[in-house]
Amino acid sequence: MVDSRTLSRLTSPSYWAQVVFDSVYVLVQHIIIWLFEPPPPPGPDYPKNPKGRIAVIGAGLTGVSSAAHAIAHGFDVVIYEQGDTVGGIWAHVNKTSGLQLNSLLYRFHPAVLWSCSFPHRDEILKEIRRIWKEYRLEPRTRFNTPVKSVKRVKGTGEHLQEDPSGSQSRWIINDGEDGEFDAVVATVGTCGEPMRINFPGLPSSDESDASDSDKGGKHEGNQEGELFEGDVIHSSELDNAQLEGKRILIIGSGASGVEAVETALDKGATGCTMIARDDKWIIPRNMVVDTLISAQPFGREMPLSFIWEKIVAWWNYRGAPELVPARLGLFESTPVVNDEFVKLVKKGECQYVRGDIERFTKSGVRVKVRGREDKPGEGKEEKEYDGDVVVLATGFKKPELSFFKDNLFPDGYDRPNLYLQNFSTEDWSVLMTNSSYQNAIGTVGHFHIGIYMRILLVFLMDPDARPTPKDMKLWVDVIRFVKRGARGGALSFFTYMELTIWLLLFHIFRLDRLKWMFFIMQGWGVYPAEYKHAKRASARA
Repeated sequence: MVDSRTLSRLTSPSYWAQVVFDSVYVLVQHIIIWLFEPPPPPGPDYPKNPKGRIAVIGAGLTGVSSAAHAIAHGFDVVIYEQGDTVGGIWAHVNKTSGLQLNSLLYRFHPAVLWSCSFPHRDEILKEIRRIWKEYRLEPRTRFNTPVKSVKRVKGTGEHLQEDPSGSQSRWIINDGEDGEFDAVVATVGTCGEPMRINFPGLPSSDESDASDSDKGGKHEGNQEGELFEGDVIHSSELDNAQLEGKRILIIGSGASGVEAVETALDKGATGCTMIARDDKWIIPRNMVVDTLISAQPFGREMPLSFIWEKIVAWWNYRGAPELVPARLGLFESTPVVNDEFVKLVKKGECQYVRGDIERFTKSGVRVKVRGREDKPGEGKEEKEYDGDVVVLATGFKKPELSFFKDNLFPDGYDRPNLYLQNFSTEDWSVLMTNSSYQNAIGTVGHFHIGIYMRILLVFLMDPDARPTPKDMKLWVDVIRFVKRGARGGALSFFTYMELTIWLLLFHIFRLDRLKWMFFIMQGWGVYPAEYKHAKRASARA
């Protein structure tokens, strides 16, 4: 017999509306998979006659996707991962962490199949691992193998400047145990180890000391003066934190800080105080709105940008106009995508403080509070805010590229000032997908991963399509000229529409590349003959 609660749910219009939406959502994904998924190799021994060999550094979302695209089109790959698992940054965040954007905008590989609009960490890791296994990448992955050296093979790539079609570099990783490679894809991302800032009065921590977790989050230090006596944790360490009944001080106002507020309150914290050195725009979790914002083609603040800022302020900041950034444009920094944070501030569950930290005290933090119009460092009124736990939502260190031993990133053409923002301007065979950007409106986990990989594959297959270092530097210089005056630099911020324009112009300005357009943009074609023969033989058996 059906109980009253179940009956009420089954007769609710909203329940059936959600059922219809979920069904359509899954159907749309199956159509995308049918149209764009590159078939995986027919067995672990394929390709037997590879078109080339590619080294992929990093087994995160981008690395796994890049390698899957390469092997699907007949290239052999080796993935080097310094850790012991795939997943990258997603393997090191809290289980409550999830997508901020709708998952239809986070299709890091065409074969991905999400169960809902905003999946959390475990489902994201599950999909990364599924792609990794489906495309036979498991035996091609070297775990616990940090890359310490990437060297150009002597005598290769000597004439790239004047004749890229007749000259190609080859590469050796570490000691060369895996042989030579035709290209290197560095997918180290932009988030490495947790960033811990030792503010005055904050106990110092030894990041290499694994016993921190055994001390209940307390860190020992020898700074002069009073020290904060509560627990100190990074925002990536909230899974096992005991926060019930405690007051939380959150240092940082970015996405990890906003997520930390929600997690702390879900864990029973009595309240949160966020200390914000810089404001961040918070845009709604709405697929249509977010897509339209990322469709701005200029990748910078424009005279009419205030229209979108007014729309976002009306949509997301109603009742809390004091939270709207006054000194930051919407198209100048990566926004936070969230629907709940402003509501929590309005309800008094989180206190938002713009301020400059003076020092931590035994029971809290002393801050010079700023007004909405004030710049960092202009705080005047000194206040102290009490807390039992400090959460450092201070982000992550940027991974180093010191393993490249050749001069691939000269002054003025280092990250993010690269060709198409991802290729070294000195050598087209070095790709940096999702490892060079600083700020953007869009997503790092979408179709561009496959597009960039296929551009590299085209360079390997078609010598005439390759750019010279002069051409690649000219592209960077043109973008600098077009976006001169942009805050932070021309390539420090972009929108997804701007990126799409770059990729389309990549074909239009070089008509000899047009024959590859459907392969590069959609992934159609270039299916190895040996894969076809193997599948036919398997079907006949």
